[in-house]
Parts: sequence; C-alpha cells; structure tokens
Amino acid sequence: MPGDESHFKMEPEIRKQWRDSEKIAKRKPKRAAVMALFYPNVSQETQLLLILRKTYKGVHSNQIGFPGGKVEPEDKDLEITALRETHEEVGVLPDSIEVLKQLTALYIPPSNFMVQPYLGLYAEPKPFKIQESEVEAVVEVLFSDFMDDENLIYQNLTTSYANNIDVPAFKLNGYVVWGATAMMLSEIKELLKQVL
Repeated sequence: MPGDESHFKMEPEIRKQWRDSEKIAKRKPKRAAVMALFYPNVSQETQLLLILRKTYKGVHSNQIGFPGGKVEPEDKDLEITALRETHEEVGVLPDSIEVLKQLTALYIPPSNFMVQPYLGLYAEPKPFKIQESEVEAVVEVLFSDFMDDENLIYQNLTTSYANNIDVPAFKLNGYVVWGATAMMLSEIKELLKQVL
C-alpha cells in the first residue's frame, strides 16, 4: 500500500503537526469509514463517486468527500460502516458493492475522526438516491480525469480552522477537492498507477 507517504503529498502544511500518533491517541478520536466507489457509466467509462455535503454548522460543511460516516453501535466492523453509510447517503445496496481493499486509515484533526477508507466496485449501477438531509449532490468523476496529473493544483483557501492557506488539491468536475479526501485520493491514485 502507498500509505501515509501518498497522504503526505496532498497534506496541507498546517496539518503536519498532527502526524504524531501519540498526540492523536490522546485525543481519543471517534471512528468512521468511507467508500471510494468505482463504477461504469452508460458509455462503459469508469467513474469515481464523490459527494457534495450539505451546508451546515460543522467543519465539513459544503465540502466534497466520499460517501461514509461514523460508526454506529450496530456496526460489526468498519467495512459494515462504510457499506451502511454508502447505502444511506447515495442508495447503493451493500450487496451490490464488491469491496476490493481496505486503504490506509487517516486522522482528521478538525472533527477528531479516524477514518477508514475502502475501495469498492459497483459493477451494475442503478441511479443514485441521495439522502437529502446530508448530501447536496453526487459528483461523478471520470477515471481519466482523476488520473490526469493536470488536475493536481494548489489553491488558497480559508477554512473552518485556518485563514488564507495554500493547500494541494485535485480539481475535479469544477470542484476543489482538498484535505482528507484529497489525501485518500492520492493513495488510491498511487495504488492504481502500480497496477495499470
């Protein structure tokens, strides 16, 4: 697995202070899981599913991310969490997803979550049904756009925890994808480059 080194390539400078695992452990992070879902479109081109979160009072308001969320008491493991949340947020039945790989867990300082990403295939996609209370829109990214290094940028942003910072990001479908999602995407991209 490309692991943390691939994460660091898309890591905002301000986040480097959180690489210390002991510091993270002291914060007792909550657990969550997300699904990076690849599927064919009607033209049989591979796409990657991202979502635009609703605007709300929270650190991840109106951001691009993967379907997913926090662990619930009934979840037997983190893979179940990722599958359940993907079903809730975009309507994909867990049985329709072939989970290929568990990726490298990533700590998200602003919300104090340790997030476990999974890589999945959705071979026979149905129209997505978004959870309107949490998801503003689905963002369907062509695999070719995701893999194109021309879509790696630096962007100056003001966030919920920092003002006027330059961050590495992906520019996908007109959206700036940065932070934890970009770091997870970086690992996926490096993993795919190893097998293509």
